[in-house]
Amino acid sequence: AATGEILGAAGKALAAAGADFIVLCTNTMHKVADSIEKASGLTMLHIADATADALHRDGIDCVGLLGTKFTMEQAFYKERLENRGIRVLVPDDAQRALVHTVIYDELCRGIIRRPSKQGYLKVLDSLAARGAQGVILGCTEIGLLVQQADTAIPLYDTTRIHAEQAVAHALA
Repeated sequence: AATGEILGAAGKALAAAGADFIVLCTNTMHKVADSIEKASGLTMLHIADATADALHRDGIDCVGLLGTKFTMEQAFYKERLENRGIRVLVPDDAQRALVHTVIYDELCRGIIRRPSKQGYLKVLDSLAARGAQGVILGCTEIGLLVQQADTAIPLYDTTRIHAEQAVAHALA
């Protein structure tokens, strides 16, 4: 709640400065997107909506989701996708712990380790084996570790997708 208030105040300042809309450049903090929109009065281009648009364009209706434990385990992101008709699979408990730990203990610190990449690739394969037609890289740092060239499974880098949507929206 406190984070929502802080980011809501920042959104309000953006509105006062003349912003037309808000782009929150993090997946996890979209947990407080409603608070930011309410406080600012501005429309937020939600990262999960931008990702859902990309998935629909590619005909994907079942997707794996990687991210922080908050993004993978809480409803704020998954439900948004599910409300758009997309089935969301998350890794099992041990895999979620690996994904989360690598994000915070390595990627956020600029550390890229081959064993972590191999672990992530195993998670991707596991999600595909369970029916995922693609995998959302639902944390802005994951693209530092795995790229499309590393796997045959279609990857959806939310950082890129969200930025492209913001540019298109601004130019419209």
